[in-house]
Amino acid sequence: MNLVIVESPAKAKTIQKYLGPDFDVIASYGHVRDLIPKEGAVDPEHGFEMKYQIIERNEKHVQAIAKKLKDADALYLATDPDREGEAISWHLYELLKARRQIGKKPVHRVVFNEITKRAVQEAVANPRELAYDLVNAQQARRALDYLVGFNLSPLLWKKVRRGLSAGRVQSPALRLICEREIEIEAFVRQEYWSIEADCDRAARPFMARLIEFGGAKVEQFTITDGDRAAVVQGALEAAAAGHLRVEQVERKQRKRNPAPPFITSTLQQEAARKLGFTAQRTMRVAQQLYEGVDVGGGAVGLISYMRTDSVNLAQEAVAEIRLYVSERYGANHLPEQPRLYKTKAKNAQEAHEAIRPTSILREPKEIKAFLSAEQFRLYELVWKRTLACQMAHALINQVSVNLSAGTGNTFRATGSTVAEPGFMRVYLEGRDDASTGDDDEDSMLPPMDVGDLVDLLGIRSEQHFTEPPPRFSEATLIKALEEYGIGRPSTYASIISTLQDREYAVLDAKRFKPTDVGRVVNKFLTEHFRTYVDYDFTARLEDELDAVSRGEEEWVPLLENFWRPFKERIDHTQEHVKRSDVTQERIDELCPKCGGPLSIRLGRNGRFIGCTNYPECDYTRDLTVDGAEPEPKEVIEGRVCPDCGSVLEVKNGRYGKFIGCSGYPKCKHIEPLERPEDTGVACPKCGKGTLQKKKSRRGKFFYSCSTYPKCDYAVWNEPIAEPCPKCGWPVLTLKTTQRKGAERVCPQKECGFSEPVETADTAADAEG
Repeated sequence: MNLVIVESPAKAKTIQKYLGPDFDVIASYGHVRDLIPKEGAVDPEHGFEMKYQIIERNEKHVQAIAKKLKDADALYLATDPDREGEAISWHLYELLKARRQIGKKPVHRVVFNEITKRAVQEAVANPRELAYDLVNAQQARRALDYLVGFNLSPLLWKKVRRGLSAGRVQSPALRLICEREIEIEAFVRQEYWSIEADCDRAARPFMARLIEFGGAKVEQFTITDGDRAAVVQGALEAAAAGHLRVEQVERKQRKRNPAPPFITSTLQQEAARKLGFTAQRTMRVAQQLYEGVDVGGGAVGLISYMRTDSVNLAQEAVAEIRLYVSERYGANHLPEQPRLYKTKAKNAQEAHEAIRPTSILREPKEIKAFLSAEQFRLYELVWKRTLACQMAHALINQVSVNLSAGTGNTFRATGSTVAEPGFMRVYLEGRDDASTGDDDEDSMLPPMDVGDLVDLLGIRSEQHFTEPPPRFSEATLIKALEEYGIGRPSTYASIISTLQDREYAVLDAKRFKPTDVGRVVNKFLTEHFRTYVDYDFTARLEDELDAVSRGEEEWVPLLENFWRPFKERIDHTQEHVKRSDVTQERIDELCPKCGGPLSIRLGRNGRFIGCTNYPECDYTRDLTVDGAEPEPKEVIEGRVCPDCGSVLEVKNGRYGKFIGCSGYPKCKHIEPLERPEDTGVACPKCGKGTLQKKKSRRGKFFYSCSTYPKCDYAVWNEPIAEPCPKCGWPVLTLKTTQRKGAERVCPQKECGFSEPVETADTAADAEG
């Protein structure tokens, strides 16, 4: 019997089926060791010695592995094929060796980029040894993150606020978000006008835009006010006299090639654009598809490994795709030779494959019944993109027509149609933010030749204003991180979630906006640690880690070169920078109450303007972006504070508006702006309150006791005033999923009771 170790039970179940009874496959449940969570875990004075300890929750899994290892003939380490996967195998090997549980048994390392029977059996038949270059690269990354976190975070506590933390990779990401916000705030809106003509030719209307007036080229800011636009419009109408003359017709055909297959970053970007998935959600669902789903004949891995920066496809996969395209769409939809793509990512791991279906023959619609809604949508996205990447190019017919309205006045009409759809039959890549000017929508123009007259239905002048650069979405932030070389495929999702978890940035209409704390932290880091949040520095460090993983550099000298200047900067800032230098920003204004200087300060609920003579002077006011006086406090009419009798006001806090006492800070009474909806269901924990519908800080609804904080009982699903028939818990909840529909579910996890609920739709189906 041979023992095989993988990370997760789902992966173990799938691989067990492929390897048969001669192998016993068991999960480690991720990492089994990590650095001790205290100072001294990395010792720069002794060659950056790293002190590890077993992760307590995984001790039972290590013991289970050790028990099975006693009767095993050999140990196969089959964790993921990246640096982190290599490190998981190495940690487990080192732990078992230190406990003398391996003995003389042979230890093999096996890797595969897809969980299919062929790939798994081939990997086991051709094992290798542990790749210590990959392990050392992961150790170096972990040591760098530790050294930054355990030295910079305490400094933030002293200079800004307790509980803050800084990271090597997310700090440059925060800088991107903050600098974009500064651009937006500094943006000056400009007015401009466009002139358009509504035309008709043979009962087919179309639109043309003015590109030349009085012999001069019309550009974006040629016409900047309504009066000038009216003059131009009048002159054009007089010159045209109801018709425009066709002066030039240009026809051309262009090719459009398909996008390459997905890598980690492009999958996250496209899933955000087309499916509305967060990066974290995308990677969670992709992991499920990779590890295996039962599609009727047992569990099978549906996609190749999802942490990759390579656009390569296996030759057998390309052959299968080409055969499928030929049979399904015809040979005319195939290029003469298979398409080869070149990665744009620096130091890409070319040994890996792009993200693709393990078999293109496994069509999404055929396995939809076996997948959850989110699994199906992501699999379909991967399947379509992979299929399209090997199909023929599309042919686009483009027509450009210049029309004159008298001498020196020219309008231009453009149109495009798809002549041959090619890969566009299957898939078209999404776009970020502003259009690239490459319009693929059909917009046909009527047939026209030079000398023709077209009817002029009217001339319109349209007012426009320039727009500030957009805030980053998840898709555009990942794209920027990739372009700057910040982070690697496995880190994009964690960077984004960390920024939100630490409340350095929030998603506002699916766009990242820095919080006041995020702004202050970024200001502190860019002023005092600029080298370490510099985009080029971070990218160079990633390149060096990649070089370590390829065996081209040693990891200890890399850490040495980083640590000495970093520690000097920490010590200098500790000694020479005062807290007020970081959290206060003097403004050119005096306090109206005492005459002292005013400054922008960081408080518990964000930034505000306050007197520097505090606590002797308590003058404060809200901070506005443009420096204008804030609007007066909104008073709650007809109510007073139940604690002290003062006026109640609408206030702004860290999580939005709320009602608070005007007597603050002497009186600290607060309540939500919108009263929670009461379900009337008695709290099953305390029996005194009722469960109310509330909204979390991230916008998700939940139900909690009205007596909070005295009682902290809460559930995510809508409560039902019915006892559980299995365990007797006083309430059930109504849970609705795509796969199972509506169910009554016991909120007590250990109970496990659930039963379907008959809705109007299911009742109608039953009657039908």
